[in-house]
Order: sequence, then C-alpha cells, then structure tokens
Amino acid sequence: MAAAGESIHGEADWIDAVLTAEGRGEGVAILDAGCGTGRVAIELDRRGHQVIGVDLDEPMLAEAQAKAPGIQWVLADLLDVALDETFDMIALPGNVMIFVAPSTEGAVVTNLARHLRSDGLFLAGFQTTAGRLGLDDYDAHCAAAGLILVDRWSTWDGAPYVDGDYAVSLHRRCSTVR
Repeated sequence: MAAAGESIHGEADWIDAVLTAEGRGEGVAILDAGCGTGRVAIELDRRGHQVIGVDLDEPMLAEAQAKAPGIQWVLADLLDVALDETFDMIALPGNVMIFVAPSTEGAVVTNLARHLRSDGLFLAGFQTTAGRLGLDDYDAHCAAAGLILVDRWSTWDGAPYVDGDYAVSLHRRCSTVR
C-alpha cells in the first residue's frame, strides 16, 4: 500500500478522527491493546499522543521495541494485564478480539475497561464472520464491563455499518461502572 502511495495508517487516521469528534486533541493517553509490532502505536506516538503498547507475543513486541524504543511496550496477556495507569482511549485494531483465547472475550473486555478513565473510549475492530465473536456477544461483554455503544462502522475509514463481516465499534465508559 505504501509503495502505491496509499496510507498504511487507516486505523491511526480513524482513531484521530474519533478523538477529534470527541473534542480530544493531541496528547491523549492511549493504550494500544494487542499492539503486535507497533505499527499503530508508533504512528499515534508520532502524532503526539501518549501511547503504551501491550502484547503477549514476545517476538512481535521485541520488533516494536526495536522500531520505537521511546514508547513503553508491555509484555502481558490482555486477560490479566495490570497497569498503574488509566487511559482516555483503549484501541484494539487488527482483529485483536478474535485472537484472544476462546471464551475469555468478556474477561478481556472487563480487564481492559478497568484501565479507562471516566468517559474513556473503547475502540475495537474485528471480523464478525460465522464461528467468531459476534457483535451481540461483544456488546454484551462491553455492557457487563460498564461500556455503552456510541457508534459502529464497517471499516476504519468510517463507512457506516449496515451488516457485514467486519465492524469497528466505539464504546464509552459509563459514569457508573457495575
């Protein structure tokens, strides 16, 4: 894509668009949950956000560290990662929710949501094809974690969600978490 002159930062572009629409500018504290090799986290950091990346895959995290040693990279499972920080946004680009261990999706959402500041945003994009995590279940996990659905799109470029095999969902932390 880059060789063809196309942006390879669609997720970061959309994260910035969502933050702008929310009236949140540069310097937002973002947790890139399931950051892999750091492509999105590094771009968000370049744009002036305060980013921490978390991933369970040690070789991928080592690659992220080598590319951007100034970013904090945490080797941990999203199921039980415990950070001493809270965030304005937790982003899960790259199908993260369908790569967590089966039957742990609700616990992962709950654990991550506890790292959100009041009125914090939870943004995740993943495939919803048969046999994978469905949106009804995902929304139920989010609700159980004190998150309410704000909006949903079919892509990271903001195309409206109608019904398809991919969704980008934005949830917000409720003022009172159960």
